[in-house]
Amino acid sequence: MRPALALACLSLALAAAAGCGGSSSNDTTSSTTASTTTGSPGSGSLSAEVPGDVKKKGSLTVAADATYAPNEFIGSDGKTVVGMDADLAKAIGHVLGLKVNVVNATFATIIPGLSSGKFDLGVSSFTDSKEREKTVDFVTYFTAGTSFYVKTGGPTINSLADLCGHSVGVERGTTQADAATAQDAKCKTAGKAGVKVSVYTDQSQANLAIASGRAEVGMADSPVAAYIVQKSNGKFKLTGKSFNNAPYGIAIPKDNQMAKPVQDAVKALIQSGTYATILKKWGVSDGAITNPQINGALS
Repeated sequence: MRPALALACLSLALAAAAGCGGSSSNDTTSSTTASTTTGSPGSGSLSAEVPGDVKKKGSLTVAADATYAPNEFIGSDGKTVVGMDADLAKAIGHVLGLKVNVVNATFATIIPGLSSGKFDLGVSSFTDSKEREKTVDFVTYFTAGTSFYVKTGGPTINSLADLCGHSVGVERGTTQADAATAQDAKCKTAGKAGVKVSVYTDQSQANLAIASGRAEVGMADSPVAAYIVQKSNGKFKLTGKSFNNAPYGIAIPKDNQMAKPVQDAVKALIQSGTYATILKKWGVSDGAITNPQINGALS
């Protein structure tokens, strides 16, 4: 799953159909500015679990596609990545005694960036899936489904099957893009009109496509779709119910010994109440979990 407009950009984007904030349209990191936790290496309660090479470096570079409010988006200063995921990443770093730099990166580049060593963690509303687990490890930390949203007065979509004959705007690399593409084939196999799937670099562009009428239906993670609708001043509405609830996972380079420390850090944040406080701050408490797993994909 994945993707949404930054707080400061949504109303302008809907009114003017112009891009704003978030990721760049190419496959590079578009901003390297972020809030950094205080505390020196070794100062966190779980610092002893951190592998030596990471402890020596003393910091984590955490990638997030900042077009997916309230989970991750660009703050009011126009450069800092904020949101639930940014706050959790910084809290994890604090528990582990590591400084955290949250950088804005195009979603589809984050997992390759983990594999190449460009990023240390990906905290960007990734659905933990068995396919992705072939490339990276995950620590689960949240649960979300997929929701449909349309312009007010648009079509009623209750399920994927209802997408036949409609156009859909989705972000590249997301489970929503995969689901819409698979549904296109199913519609055609059943002798129905297919789904016109338009894939965009980031969620902001997908939202603009729906606002301008270039696509009829948007699909995003349930908390993100709800936020898009909430901030649209009545331009968008949710349609149908969310489906395919699945865990979000913190993405970690495969077999680099950081999965267990990150899992224990999330557990510590849950036990201390910090986790609940962060989720409440961003209005996403419904997705809380109690027992983070390493590679806990459901499918």
